[in-house]
Amino acid sequence: MFIGIDHGTTAMRFAGERGTFKISREAAKEFSIRDLSRICPVDEIEGIALCYSMGDNISSITPISKVKNRGLISRDGAGQHIGGGTKVFDQIAQSGIPAIVIPGLHRGSPTDPRFKVYSHQSSPEKIGIAYEVSCTLGDDVIVSDVSSNTVTLLVTSGKLVGAFDACIFAPGMLHGALDVGAIRRIDAGECTANEAFQHAGVNFSLPENERMRSVAMFAAMECAALLLLNTRATVALAGSLAPVIAPEVEALLGRDVAVFDEWCASRGLVRIARDVFCGKTEILGLDVDL
Repeated sequence: MFIGIDHGTTAMRFAGERGTFKISREAAKEFSIRDLSRICPVDEIEGIALCYSMGDNISSITPISKVKNRGLISRDGAGQHIGGGTKVFDQIAQSGIPAIVIPGLHRGSPTDPRFKVYSHQSSPEKIGIAYEVSCTLGDDVIVSDVSSNTVTLLVTSGKLVGAFDACIFAPGMLHGALDVGAIRRIDAGECTANEAFQHAGVNFSLPENERMRSVAMFAAMECAALLLLNTRATVALAGSLAPVIAPEVEALLGRDVAVFDEWCASRGLVRIARDVFCGKTEILGLDVDL
């Protein structure tokens, strides 16, 4: 049995071949390895693939025992620090169960160099999403993960080409890029940059009746931008908002869009765990450093 663990913005999602469960990141502060028995007996787990925060201190899929600082350059940066993900990571590390840590996409990643104008392209759980989608739809895909934030990735010929991170382009419900107004508030000392990022989503900037239309428009724009690099790619949406915005995205792009749910990342991580522990040496162009 293989397990995938998605460190999401609001929840931790756990998947295996026999089931799934999720807990809030706050509740995850009480996680113990025995909680995995909700999926299968712990002694039947052959391997785990997990994510932690931005994953910007590793560029290969790496055994948890080799990872320093939980795969981070620093805990500082965009995002909310709660402690649940830390507890899960440490419990897995201490369990003795074979486990691999998935990297994020950043300047050290084997993506198109042009994307490296930005220091960070994607957090690690999006690699699980891209793998699940590409295993389902083929080697040429664009997938936009839309929920608290929006991140869109391109896979061409089975390799990750690049991605737009949440703080660069499209807003989600909670997070988004820092515009002129946000920069002025930061410069005036009214908030930190991280606080501005966490309040840049459509929930804070638009009336309720315009929120989903706006999320759909910007997600479609990210997909359209990546279609410039691969016109044959199949477009997909994942995340909690995927089924909500899919009709609008299809109308804007003028093409069919595949829809995956909020479990896409953890299920993709199950696939990664199974494939890596069964001998695969690269995933979507990312090296496996066992």
